[in-house]
Amino acid sequence: MAIRVKTEHLDAIRKHGEETYPRECCGFLLGSIEGGVNTLIEVYRAENEWENSQARDDRERSAPEQSQANRYLITPEQWRLADSFAQGAGIGIIGYYHSHPDHPAAPSGFDLDHSCWPGESYIIVSIARGKADALNSFTKPDYTHFEPEEIVIED
Repeated sequence: MAIRVKTEHLDAIRKHGEETYPRECCGFLLGSIEGGVNTLIEVYRAENEWENSQARDDRERSAPEQSQANRYLITPEQWRLADSFAQGAGIGIIGYYHSHPDHPAAPSGFDLDHSCWPGESYIIVSIARGKADALNSFTKPDYTHFEPEEIVIED
């Protein structure tokens, strides 16, 4: 699987991550699926609404300190607004993005449990000491694991 993007899309994701550092940023990838490839048309920012009280079960409550520095939450209301915006533009939600402050651009176990649907793209940007670093994309062929996804830049 692959995702087609423009440099300006990746720049927007990197900028968002730098602006929210040391907290995680998050947002939507809006576009279409063409020939089995996700094509990014627009990056749509979301607000990270994670609060420490968001732990949903005992496993999460017993985890190390959770905050916006290592968690993000996109609320259903934000999803509804993004979906409405996308539909108005004749496109759809093809995935999500978020940052990892001072952490690699690779999905965590929490990301696996709380992320995209199979076939959607999942971009993670590492923000090292306030500056964007590595950026990678992943997809889930099923609900059990992520696989790296090729980023095809078309300007």
